[in-house]
Amino acid sequence: MKKLMLMLSLLAPLTVLANEDIQLDHAPINPANQASLQRGAKVFVNYCLGCHSAASMRYNRLHDIGLTDQQIKDNLIFTGAKVGDTMQSAMNPQESKKWFGVTPPDLSVIARSRTPDWLYTYLRGFYRDSSRPTGWNNAAFPNVGMPHALWQLQGEQLLKTEETTDAQGNKHEAHTLVLAKKGTLSAAEYDATVADLVNYLAFMAEPAKAQRTRLGVFVLLFLGLFFVVALRLKKEFWKDIH
Repeated sequence: MKKLMLMLSLLAPLTVLANEDIQLDHAPINPANQASLQRGAKVFVNYCLGCHSAASMRYNRLHDIGLTDQQIKDNLIFTGAKVGDTMQSAMNPQESKKWFGVTPPDLSVIARSRTPDWLYTYLRGFYRDSSRPTGWNNAAFPNVGMPHALWQLQGEQLLKTEETTDAQGNKHEAHTLVLAKKGTLSAAEYDATVADLVNYLAFMAEPAKAQRTRLGVFVLLFLGLFFVVALRLKKEFWKDIH
């Protein structure tokens, strides 16, 4: 019985994921594009860091995306934090829980837990919903407690529902998002901004990934070369033994 309960508990998260009937859009990110990462970092500190923290990420890790200490101080730090400090939200967790019903999660590894494709779909899926406390809902995350932080950039979307009938007479609902009020960016510009933000979130989740990848290539090349040397040495040692 204990083994059965353990198996069910392990399978529970998979069941939840299987029930999420969400068609994710591909996130057009490029971890090697430092300009995109720098733009994404700017969007993050301006629109996300006010509510969400990134307690596992230090400002000085932004050296990896081509920023100097002075650039970080001038453009990305708006509090009394130092370059070596972690990215902490200025919002009081207790107050945020009172306002939103839940404390905004830390975003340090959100790209690993949710995947970049989910984040890209989520950040483009907000729509107006007067039944929600914040006035916003999300197609990828129904009944989300978070308001649309980027609404001034994107504008206001509405969820349009259409009922269709297939050949067998079964009725289906099709949901589409329609832009009802334009923001300061065009649709293409907003998608590019979200892609930059998701690109940065993916970097922040694994800031040493590029370095590990380069090191892994060198290790494999060394092992390949060492294998050839070891093979020739073995043949030399055993050439007179039959």
